[in-house]
Amino acid sequence: MEAIILAGGMGTRLRDTISDLPKPMAPVNGKPFLFYVLNWLKDYDIERIILSTGYRSESISDYFGGYFSGLPLEYVVEHKPLGTGGAIRFAMQKSYQDNVLVLNGDTWFPVKLDRFFLFHNRMKNQFSIGLKHMKDFSRYGSVECAGDTVIRFKEKKFCAEGLINGGLYIINKAFLESMQLPEVFSIEADVIEKLAGTSHLKCMIFDEPFIDIGIPEDYKRAGMFLKGD
Repeated sequence: MEAIILAGGMGTRLRDTISDLPKPMAPVNGKPFLFYVLNWLKDYDIERIILSTGYRSESISDYFGGYFSGLPLEYVVEHKPLGTGGAIRFAMQKSYQDNVLVLNGDTWFPVKLDRFFLFHNRMKNQFSIGLKHMKDFSRYGSVECAGDTVIRFKEKKFCAEGLINGGLYIINKAFLESMQLPEVFSIEADVIEKLAGTSHLKCMIFDEPFIDIGIPEDYKRAGMFLKGD
């Protein structure tokens, strides 16, 4: 399996904290946040990682170079914003395999990837999404499922308990390429939400910790979970 990490975020809401760094390079306990994401991925059957960068892309490539613990890294640079979907499709041009793991470089969701890979491959899924079980949340929209099929996505509102999109996907390249999509598009609004209720979108639920460092509160909380080594 190859992995695409979306690492082009500017971190606007963290600007007072991280200066002019891209969001995935925000320091946590002496290491860039992206270090922890890569350190998690290296323990699984991933042959290569493609980093989709944009804002201050050189700060990522200069720091990590061409390898992380022996795992090859390749970089693609968005010279204009393509949206999450456009960025994935652009990065997929560098991929050699039929199915690609996709995740965000500013999110910590260290699931058991071997289980996720097995689920996607054994079921021959076109698009698999990792969901997070949460309690007492209002920042995220919720997801309704029936078994391993996503039924619908619901708008943001307070939920005492429910599922959210963990921003973790395995996508069949040919399936995504078969969709009629513009150059700039959102993988969430233009693809995932439109696939809800069809057999093309399958889900797996995880309970591992979930942190999105896009807001200062969660960025500070990341230091409690992540340790540099």
